[in-house]
Parts: sequence; structure tokens; C-alpha cells
Amino acid sequence: RWLPGLPLSRKVTLKMLANQTSGYPDYEEDPQFVEDFSDDPFQQFSFKERRAIAFSRPQLFPPGTNWSYSHTNFLLLGKILSKVGGKSLATLLRQQVSKPMGLTATVSSQTSQIPSPVLHSFSSERRGYFGIPAGQRFYEESTFWNSAWGTPVGATQTTNIFDMTKTADAVGRGSLLSKSSYRAMTGPNLLGFGKAQPNCVPECFTQVRGYNYGLGIVRSGKWLLQNPLLGGYSAAMANLPKGDISIAVASTFR
Repeated sequence: RWLPGLPLSRKVTLKMLANQTSGYPDYEEDPQFVEDFSDDPFQQFSFKERRAIAFSRPQLFPPGTNWSYSHTNFLLLGKILSKVGGKSLATLLRQQVSKPMGLTATVSSQTSQIPSPVLHSFSSERRGYFGIPAGQRFYEESTFWNSAWGTPVGATQTTNIFDMTKTADAVGRGSLLSKSSYRAMTGPNLLGFGKAQPNCVPECFTQVRGYNYGLGIVRSGKWLLQNPLLGGYSAAMANLPKGDISIAVASTFR
């Protein structure tokens, strides 16, 4: 209905995009994409460019038959949300998520801008690109690399540790959701689902108690969390619903 021109569009559902079971290939895994990013980590990759890269690669598995995290799923879901809401995704997120949650320091931007004060980051991920031996110490500043390559158009945000904790609270309590939506997002619905397969290593695996996926949220035991790692930044926010406990941690590497 929303993106009828996509491969297998009659079989892939919105839920499959959200819970990572569509089988759509991840554009981030494409060698040419990795090379292009390494050439210029400040550049902007458009929706059209990323979609073309993704679907130049073969389908990983029939829709709904396995699990594999793919940035392509969220790229497409963001485009669909914008169509459904009739506004840019950045506007929808601000109006329906950030503002109701009281996230005063969370800012959307498609550029490399980060509001001050800035926690600077350092990365060694371009070591291979520069041909630097593994035993040789190497880090470069990556603070202002453009991170919009990994999120839907309009969903790239910067934040601080306080808003991360607020987010963990809101997610754990289901503050913006109905009870049925909360169960769909956070329940162990994929526990035991998925399997390893040769063309999808290591992304395809069986969902276990220590790691099973909801709708955009990771379940680890009784904790609900997200733990992004990007451009020298590492962060984690987690909530223990039964204890009503939230934690947030951010760090950089050097």
C-alpha cells in the first residue's frame, strides 16, 4: 500500500520491517557503501541512494521466516511513517515522541551538527581503509562524522544523558502507548525464533533470553534496552519495568 514498488511488497508487512524479519538486505553490509563512507564520512547518503544499494543485493530469506537486523527496514519504515502522518518524520517524532516525553535536549538534524557542549569521539574504524597495521596505535576524531547514514530520513538525533534516562523511563512504562501496543513492542514475541544461515552471518541467529527483539527494542532478561555504537560513540539506555529502574551510559573510545 505505501511502497508498492519494493521487492516482495505484497508479502512484507510493516511489522516485519519493525521487528527485523523482512529478509531485506542491509545496505550497510554492501562493500561499495563501506568504501564510499570511508572515502568521506562527512557525506550525506540520500534515501534513494541507500534504497538502491540495499536492493542491489539479494534477499536474505523469505519474508517472515528468519531474523536479521537491517538498517534498510528502518529506512523504509521511516518513509512510510512520514506518508501515514502527512509530515516529515522529524516533525512527527518531535510532536508525538520527544515533546510528550519531555526530552528538552534531544535535537533532530540531518547534518553533522551537535549542540554544545559536545562530547568528542574518536574512532579507529578506518584503520583498514588507510592500511594501518593492527599493532599500530591509531585513532582519529570522528565527532562530526555524519551519522544520518544509519537512520531513516528525519530520525537522526543528538541528545544528552538526562534525556536518555527519560527515554528509558518512558519506554519501560509504556508512557505513550496503549497496553496492547506496549505488549507488542516489549513482549518476548520472537523468543526462540530465527536461525543461523550461511548467507547471513552473523546477523541471522536464534533469539534467546539474553537477546530477543521486540519492535525497535532489545529484551535482555527482564531488561528493555538499546545500545547503539556509532562513529566512536557508545551508549546504552535500559529499563527494568518491574523495578521501575532506568540507567543510561555514554562513552567514547580512545
